Amino acid sequence: MGRLFCRIAVLLGAFAVQPAAAAELRLLMIEQPGCVYCIRWDAEIAPQYPVTDEGKAAPLTRMQLRDEVPEDITLLRSAAFTPTFVLLADGHETGRIEGYPGEDFFWPLLARLIRDAQDASGNVGEQ
Repeated sequence: MGRLFCRIAVLLGAFAVQPAAAAELRLLMIEQPGCVYCIRWDAEIAPQYPVTDEGKAAPLTRMQLRDEVPEDITLLRSAAFTPTFVLLADGHETGRIEGYPGEDFFWPLLARLIRDAQDASGNVGEQ
Protein backbone atom coordinates (compact mmCIF):
# COMPACT_ATOMS: atom_id res chain seq x y z
CA MET A 1 0.00 0.00 0.00
CA GLY A 2 2.82 2.39 0.87
CA ARG A 3 4.55 1.89 -2.49
CA LEU A 4 1.32 2.48 -4.39
CA PHE A 5 0.70 5.67 -2.45
CA CYS A 6 4.24 6.89 -3.20
CA ARG A 7 3.83 6.20 -6.92
CA ILE A 8 0.52 8.05 -7.03
CA ALA A 9 2.03 10.98 -5.12
CA VAL A 10 4.99 11.15 -7.51
CA LEU A 11 2.70 11.08 -10.56
CA LEU A 12 0.44 13.78 -9.14
CA GLY A 13 3.46 15.89 -8.27
CA ALA A 14 4.77 15.60 -11.82
CA PHE A 15 1.51 16.94 -13.20
CA ALA A 16 1.45 19.77 -10.66
CA VAL A 17 4.77 21.24 -11.82
CA GLN A 18 4.04 21.19 -15.54
CA PRO A 19 4.32 24.68 -17.04
CA ALA A 20 1.14 26.31 -18.26
CA ALA A 21 0.39 25.62 -21.89
CA ALA A 22 1.50 28.36 -24.24
CA ALA A 23 -1.34 30.55 -25.45
CA GLU A 24 -2.16 30.04 -29.12
CA LEU A 25 -1.71 33.39 -30.83
CA ARG A 26 -3.50 34.35 -34.04
CA LEU A 27 -3.75 37.61 -35.93
CA LEU A 28 -7.29 38.34 -37.08
CA MET A 29 -7.50 40.72 -40.03
CA ILE A 30 -10.92 42.32 -40.33
CA GLU A 31 -11.42 43.62 -43.86
CA GLN A 32 -14.06 44.52 -46.43
CA PRO A 33 -14.26 44.58 -50.22
CA GLY A 34 -12.91 47.77 -51.77
CA CYS A 35 -10.81 48.71 -48.75
CA VAL A 36 -7.81 50.55 -50.22
CA TYR A 37 -5.64 50.00 -47.14
CA CYS A 38 -6.53 46.29 -47.07
CA ILE A 39 -5.37 46.05 -50.69
CA ARG A 40 -2.17 47.89 -49.78
CA TRP A 41 -1.56 45.54 -46.82
CA ASP A 42 -2.15 42.56 -49.10
CA ALA A 43 0.48 43.89 -51.52
CA GLU A 44 3.09 44.99 -48.96
CA ILE A 45 2.76 42.53 -46.07
CA ALA A 46 0.66 39.47 -46.94
CA PRO A 47 3.14 37.71 -49.26
CA GLN A 48 5.90 37.62 -46.64
CA TYR A 49 3.76 37.44 -43.48
CA PRO A 50 3.65 33.62 -43.09
CA VAL A 51 7.46 33.30 -43.13
CA THR A 52 8.22 36.14 -40.69
CA ASP A 53 8.74 35.66 -36.96
CA GLU A 54 5.46 37.48 -36.40
CA GLY A 55 3.62 35.30 -38.90
CA LYS A 56 4.95 32.15 -37.28
CA ALA A 57 4.05 33.39 -33.79
CA ALA A 58 0.55 34.56 -34.80
CA PRO A 59 -0.78 32.97 -38.01
CA LEU A 60 -3.22 35.09 -39.99
CA THR A 61 -6.98 34.56 -40.00
CA ARG A 62 -9.31 36.82 -41.97
CA MET A 63 -12.92 37.85 -41.59
CA GLN A 64 -15.18 40.36 -43.28
CA LEU A 65 -16.25 43.45 -41.33
CA ARG A 66 -19.97 42.65 -41.60
CA ASP A 67 -19.64 38.92 -40.79
CA GLU A 68 -20.70 37.46 -37.46
CA VAL A 69 -17.75 37.01 -35.13
CA PRO A 70 -17.07 33.27 -34.80
CA GLU A 71 -18.06 31.72 -31.47
CA ASP A 72 -14.46 30.84 -30.63
CA ILE A 73 -13.37 34.51 -30.82
CA THR A 74 -13.97 37.14 -28.14
CA LEU A 75 -13.40 40.76 -29.14
CA LEU A 76 -13.26 43.62 -26.64
CA ARG A 77 -15.27 45.74 -29.07
CA SER A 78 -16.47 45.56 -32.66
CA ALA A 79 -14.28 46.78 -35.48
CA ALA A 80 -15.41 50.17 -36.79
CA PHE A 81 -13.34 50.32 -39.98
CA THR A 82 -10.91 48.31 -42.04
CA PRO A 83 -8.39 47.01 -41.86
CA THR A 84 -8.39 46.20 -38.17
CA PHE A 85 -5.81 43.69 -36.94
CA VAL A 86 -6.73 41.93 -33.69
CA LEU A 87 -4.19 39.80 -31.84
CA LEU A 88 -5.91 36.82 -30.24
CA ALA A 89 -4.54 34.62 -27.47
CA ASP A 90 -6.58 31.43 -27.25
CA GLY A 91 -9.35 33.26 -29.10
CA HIS A 92 -9.46 36.30 -26.80
CA GLU A 93 -8.41 39.76 -27.93
CA THR A 94 -5.17 40.97 -26.35
CA GLY A 95 -4.55 43.99 -28.56
CA ARG A 96 -5.31 45.57 -31.91
CA ILE A 97 -4.01 47.79 -34.66
CA GLU A 98 -6.71 49.92 -36.25
CA GLY A 99 -5.94 50.90 -39.80
CA TYR A 100 -2.80 50.22 -41.77
CA PRO A 101 -0.06 52.77 -41.05
CA GLY A 102 2.35 51.38 -43.66
CA GLU A 103 4.86 48.59 -43.31
CA ASP A 104 7.44 50.72 -41.47
CA PHE A 105 5.00 51.14 -38.58
CA PHE A 106 3.01 47.91 -38.90
CA TRP A 107 5.87 45.51 -38.08
CA PRO A 108 7.02 47.22 -34.85
CA LEU A 109 3.42 47.65 -33.66
CA LEU A 110 2.65 43.98 -34.28
CA ALA A 111 5.92 42.85 -32.69
CA ARG A 112 5.04 44.81 -29.55
CA LEU A 113 1.52 43.31 -29.40
CA ILE A 114 2.95 39.80 -29.73
CA ARG A 115 5.66 40.44 -27.13
CA ASP A 116 3.10 41.86 -24.67
CA ALA A 117 0.81 38.85 -25.18
CA GLN A 118 3.69 36.42 -24.70
CA ASP A 119 4.87 38.25 -21.58
CA ALA A 120 1.35 38.15 -20.14
CA SER A 121 1.07 34.40 -20.68
CA GLY A 122 4.65 33.61 -19.68
CA ASN A 123 5.71 32.62 -23.20
CA VAL A 124 8.73 34.90 -23.36
CA GLY A 125 10.97 34.36 -26.37
CA GLU A 126 8.45 32.39 -28.41
CA GLN A 127 8.36 34.92 -31.25
